[in-house]
Amino acid sequence: MVCINQNNHYICPIPSKLKTMKNTLSIFLAVAAIASLTGCSKKNKGSMLPNDGQLHGVAPSAKGAMSRPIGMVYVPSGTFHMGPSDEDVNYAYTARNKQVSISGFWMDATEITNNEYRQFSYWVRDSIAAKMMGFIKQGKDGNEYIDWKKASTIKWGDKATLEKIDAMIFTPDNRIFNKKEIDPSKLVYHSETFDYKEASKRENAGVQRSKFIVKKDIQIYPDTLCWVRDFSYAYNEPMSKKYYGHPAFGNYPVVGVSWKQATAFCEWRTIYLNSFLESKNKASESDFRLPTEAQWEYAARGGRSQSPYPWGGPYLRNRKGCLLANFKPGRGNYPEDGGFYTVRADAYWPNDFGLYNMSGNVAEWTSSLYYEGGYSFQHDMNPDIRWNAKDSDPPRMKRKVIRGGSWKDVGYFLQTSTRNYEYQDTSKSYIGFRCVIDLPAMAKRK
Repeated sequence: MVCINQNNHYICPIPSKLKTMKNTLSIFLAVAAIASLTGCSKKNKGSMLPNDGQLHGVAPSAKGAMSRPIGMVYVPSGTFHMGPSDEDVNYAYTARNKQVSISGFWMDATEITNNEYRQFSYWVRDSIAAKMMGFIKQGKDGNEYIDWKKASTIKWGDKATLEKIDAMIFTPDNRIFNKKEIDPSKLVYHSETFDYKEASKRENAGVQRSKFIVKKDIQIYPDTLCWVRDFSYAYNEPMSKKYYGHPAFGNYPVVGVSWKQATAFCEWRTIYLNSFLESKNKASESDFRLPTEAQWEYAARGGRSQSPYPWGGPYLRNRKGCLLANFKPGRGNYPEDGGFYTVRADAYWPNDFGLYNMSGNVAEWTSSLYYEGGYSFQHDMNPDIRWNAKDSDPPRMKRKVIRGGSWKDVGYFLQTSTRNYEYQDTSKSYIGFRCVIDLPAMAKRK
């Protein structure tokens, strides 16, 4: 049994505690500020402001910020030439060279691993089970929240437990040898986000906030069948059976995750962190998210603006003849680089920013829409093109940029400037992701 000992948010159908906590915190701050302004007197020794009629400013009531995010490295702001460093051999002109500037951000040193994604899937599983078993407590604000202390005691192999969460279990006709197992399709994350892009439009000034809140339910369990589906007339069933569930692959990059699932993971990671920070009276932080295409390329280059690969280049081998990434060498000598399929997320040497496998191993989702001529009109400051595609939108609008190449790709796709795309609602055995977060680069974050 593995349970996530988290004390706040529930996904569905319980009302979101995070939203309630943020509203409560905002009201508390407003009341505190008013009280400090109206109650300043010599008798009020606890006032944060002196009664001298001067402007002093009011600091937030939170005690402080978080320390350095675990497993992340800081990518400093800078300027680089985005796009191919050499001739466009395909003459496709989908990535013309352009100088852009990028603000600093934090990025996962490795791709998100199976173990890290499993923490998310277990949290969703435990949340749903806790609701079914009645592990709910009443908050001071009158809302219901999960009692995570009780949820951590769930005995998943116990007969009584399985009876209470029967709705999460495979139905009898879907069982093998009548073994009761959790149905992965029942692991659904309830997502609620705010569409800043739409809300910022001038024509939407004064429109109710509720019009820009996007709510949707997302199945979050990885598509393990992608190992079989992606390669016709090939025997890959062992990877389908064991890659996500076996401990031997715990530190390997998670695959079979769609763009939608990757963004859901980022949203959960934000909630998971901020709910803890707020419980410790610390300032909440920015959202975890997928990197933009420009951020990804800038980070992959590692400060080497004109180099084709994260390690420099122009070769895929070092001076000893050793391959520098996990890809498809030559005409298909897959194991020559040390891995037949994927390898550990921290394999090979990192680039100068401390980021592992920015080329090879698995390709990575970005937040950007794939548009062939996008480089021609994007801004030169933090360039990005986003489109929150709906299920009813045409496939062309669902294309998301993927970068880095993978274990099954030839060397061309490993170049830091090479662009490719995949549809946001598809999952592949060679696509993973990593997160970024916009935090101030304070010296104390060490």
